[in-house]
Parts: sequence; C-alpha cells; structure tokens
Amino acid sequence: MTVREHTPDRDPEFSKVTPGALLQELRALLGPGSLITDEELLRPYECDGLSAYRRLPLAVAMPEDEAQVVAILKACHRAGVPLVPRGAGTGLSAGSMPHPQGVLLSLAKLNRILRLDPVARVAVVQTGVRNLAISEAAAPHGLYYAPDPSSQIACTIGGNVAENSGGVHCLKYGLTMHNVLRIRVVTIEGEILEIGSQALDAPGYDVLALLIGSEGLLGVVTEVTVKLTPKPQAAQVIMASFDDVRKAGEAVAAVIAAGSIPAGLEMMDQGAAAAVEPFVHAGYDLGAAAILLCESDGTTQEVAEEIARMLAVLEQSGATGIRVSKDEAERLRFWAGRKAAFPSAGRISPDYYCMDGTIPRKGLGDMLTAIAAMEKKYGLRCINVFHAGDGNLHPLILYDANVAGELERTEAFGAEILRLSVALGGTITGEHGVGFEKINSMCEQFTSDELKIFHAVKGAFDPQGLLNPIKAIPSLHRCAEMGRMHVHRGELKFPGLERL
Repeated sequence: MTVREHTPDRDPEFSKVTPGALLQELRALLGPGSLITDEELLRPYECDGLSAYRRLPLAVAMPEDEAQVVAILKACHRAGVPLVPRGAGTGLSAGSMPHPQGVLLSLAKLNRILRLDPVARVAVVQTGVRNLAISEAAAPHGLYYAPDPSSQIACTIGGNVAENSGGVHCLKYGLTMHNVLRIRVVTIEGEILEIGSQALDAPGYDVLALLIGSEGLLGVVTEVTVKLTPKPQAAQVIMASFDDVRKAGEAVAAVIAAGSIPAGLEMMDQGAAAAVEPFVHAGYDLGAAAILLCESDGTTQEVAEEIARMLAVLEQSGATGIRVSKDEAERLRFWAGRKAAFPSAGRISPDYYCMDGTIPRKGLGDMLTAIAAMEKKYGLRCINVFHAGDGNLHPLILYDANVAGELERTEAFGAEILRLSVALGGTITGEHGVGFEKINSMCEQFTSDELKIFHAVKGAFDPQGLLNPIKAIPSLHRCAEMGRMHVHRGELKFPGLERL
C-alpha cells in the first residue's frame, strides 16, 4: 500500500489559495467578532496547557453551530489550508498548538446540553460543554458523568474525546471511551458522520473506539452522547502513608491483587504532598515518603467491607500511618489536594513539564527509584502524582525556562521517563495524548511497519493531511526501518515555533 507521510520536521506547502481569500470567505460566513486575525487577540490561542511550545495561527474561527463547523471545514478543504480543532486548551501535549499556515477552530461556543434522559441515563451534549457541567446538570436526578480529569472544571467533552481522558476515578469507571456511546463528527470534506449508538453495541467495525483518542487528526467532533452513572450511596477514602516509595508502589499492586477495584487509587510522593498541602490544606502526611489515596464507593455495606479489606492489605504492605475520611467534607478535601497537584507545582516553580506515561502496576517502585536517579542526572526536581491503580504516571519536572539549557534538560528528562515506560512494558501516554510533545517517543514505542498503519488510517480520513498536521504520528524517515530509534527533540526544526 502507498502511505503518505505527514512529516513532523518540516511544514509542507498546504495552501492552494491566498490566505486573504480564505479569510474573506470565513469572515462572511461567521459574521463580526467570530474570526480573529489580530496578532494581539491571537496570543491566547498560541498554545495549550503545555506552554513551552507556542505558535500563532493564521486565524481563529469561532463557529456557533454545527452548520458553521461544516462550512469552515469545507472552505479549508477547498483552499488546502490546515485546520487545528481546539476545546478549552487545557491539554498537556501541545495537541492543539496552532499551525502557522492554518486556521484554529475554537469550539467553545458549541456549549449546550441538548438532552438529558435520566431514565436511559444518557446526556447528549455539544462538544464545547465542560466536563463538570454534565455532572452538575445530572445531579438533580442522582446521576453524574464518571470520567473526572483534574481539569474537569474547565476542560470540554470534545477535548476529552480527542484525548480519551481519564481522571482519578477511571480505575473503576473507565476512561472516556468507556463512557461515550455515540458521537457526531465532521470530516475534512464537511461530511457529517454519526458513529456509535445509544444501544450497547453498534453494527460494523468499532470506529467509535478509533475516533476517541485520535487527537483531532481524523475529524472534528460536534456532538457527544455520554453515559450517566448513578451516584453511589456512600464513599470513603483511605489515606495511607509509607516511609518508602517502593513499598507504596508494591502496595498498589497488592490492593488490586487482593480482589479490590477501588473507585480511585492515587499515589503522591513527598514532594507532591509538600507542594499541595500549603495550597489546599488537604490534611496530607508531610512526613511520609509517599501517600496512597484509596477510595471505595457503593452501598454503605459494600463500602464498609471494601474499606476493611483494603486496610488489611495496606497494613500488611507496610503502611506507617492510615486515616479514613470521617465524613464527606474530609473525603472531598483529600481529593481536592490530589486534583490541585498541577497548579500547586506552578506555585513552587517558574515552570513545570507534566509527563504522561503508563506502566504495569508492578513497575511503580522501579519507576520512582529511576526518577530519583534522573533528578540527580539532569539537576532538576521532579514531583510525582500517579493514577497508580492503572499505572498512569504524571511526573512533574520543575524547571525555569529563563535559565539557559533548563528546557532542553527537562525535555531529555521527560524523554528518558517515557523510554523507561516502554522498557517496563508500558506506553508513552495514558490520557494526555501524543500531540507535538511525544512525537519522537512514538519511535520508541512502534516499529516502522506499525507507523505505516497509522499513516494509512490518517490518509483514509484525511488524504491531504490538513487536520491537525505535524502531530502524533512521526514521519517514517525519522524512525528506523527495523526496530525502534530515539530521535532527540533538539534535532527537529519547526518553522514559526517559539520556545520559551
């Protein structure tokens, strides 16, 4: 098969028409105030949550409905102009970083909850609806939307679909892909597809699973049907302290091995707890080398039984201190601390770089030990927060972009964490996506034959490579034809890319 490479180290010549002609067409289509071209007003859109990498787009288009989305895609397709979809911009892999020759498609105005059916336990929402807003709307019916990324107060459901987001409760309730039943997606040609259904299954290939987590490379999602989950009758959290990070990692595996599937099982090392506590006052044990947060939910009896089982396992695993939330307020404080880990890092360091790898649970101790050695190697601090129950790592490397060489050392530090994730039998990402950040690490994870399949899928949906180009899939010439080869980010050159 012939595969078109979407080359990450050079910007291809896309446009078939003058930018001015396209902008004139979009301005007439969208009306006043919905097409941004002024440089000062474009600045807020130059990056996502990974602010180390920035580029200005040609323009930002802000459609108000699906019909305008279709029209924008058709116009860009005719013109041969790249298009990058964007939700709330909370992503952490530079997945919505603009293309300098392209249009950034902001879906923020598609923010209506179209239908909420408490009997069928589903909600139909537009792509710009905030994650938390779904649960707020469902709350009067005793329901909620289970995936809960730390950015849920701001992130949109469309962005969650693009990245297959998780959250602290994804161990028991699943990722976005396990909680989405159906999507409406617009192709680059402007065709509307409805993928999935409200039934438990849909006929044909599982294209829904393909599109969820595809990072805006295959289509633009405009509408999502999500499953709603009944609120549990009761919930409690155990905070277990450990004097050694390896013991804490082994305790995670022991809890699961004992037959418990906690609603949440999170891990924070001492550095992370110390950063969070002055900010949130969650009541964390600052003397512990690591703490685990283990939540049980269900009926009152189920919670009592599971808490007892987990307490026994944690004690046997060497916990030096154990607290169980005594009421709902304390439970929420424990979780508030964990969810505030990223902003807390911003309080103690000028910049931080949030990594996102996934490893088997049994490797948590090895990874934490290795990260401690990497801190000395690169001369940088790293605080660690993990979705420990499913092995999803979020090391936060602290650096100062104003110090010469620190960003480069940070990138090398992060690349080594991802390399070790693969070596331990894991992956280079869990829920943040590949985006621009991890495109070189894809060469560590996949062979050239596997990458050809990725290119073939991309080409089937987007033959011209206009949707979110130069992201997620590395060019074949960047990776060894046989085996895997790491390419340092410093070898790549991206026109128009500003680095802080």
